[in-house]
Amino acid sequence: MEVGVREKKSATLKVQILRATLELLGKKAFKDVYVDQICEKVRISKVTFFKYFPQKEDILLYYQRVWCLENIVNISKNKKEGITRVKALFESMAVAYEKHPGLILSLISYLTSLSRPPAPFPLRPIERQMLFENVDNINDFELLSLPQMLEKYLLEAVFLSEIKNTRDTKELSYLFLSSIYGTVITAHLRQVDSLQILMKRNYEALIKGLNS
Repeated sequence: MEVGVREKKSATLKVQILRATLELLGKKAFKDVYVDQICEKVRISKVTFFKYFPQKEDILLYYQRVWCLENIVNISKNKKEGITRVKALFESMAVAYEKHPGLILSLISYLTSLSRPPAPFPLRPIERQMLFENVDNINDFELLSLPQMLEKYLLEAVFLSEIKNTRDTKELSYLFLSSIYGTVITAHLRQVDSLQILMKRNYEALIKGLNS
């Protein structure tokens, strides 16, 4: 499908804003990166910035969508199903946190401050292509949220008898989602050296408990 000049420019700016934010952020707190800094790096005005991201926190939601798609792509490369895919999400969150702790903590804080879950932030086909240039069929992937991925992969695990103490998979997804976010918060509060190790332990404890 032919992409218009305006649509391509719009997608380019959104991707540039996200990448500039991540570069400026590093391991700093999200609040310590200012819109002025992002605009200067991308060479756009604040008016242009807010055209694509009506509030700064929308960058968090955009990052979340990209992170979810990245996980779906990576997991699809692994032919295994079920619990292996669930484990991959735990590992991916740990890696994301250790790379940008301030961003992940701010994302969790922002989500919990809202009275209801936010609408999925738009991620258009042209943006997918720019973000995942080496994935030829990037627009063929169904974009799921983290809770949706957990529910889907846990259902696979139940069918494969990898989880024997079966129950409603939506409730199971709540349990695993609580563990992912809770482990991040605990690691921050207790100043844990390696979130990856803590994630692995908590994941294994969950699986052991469900199969005991």
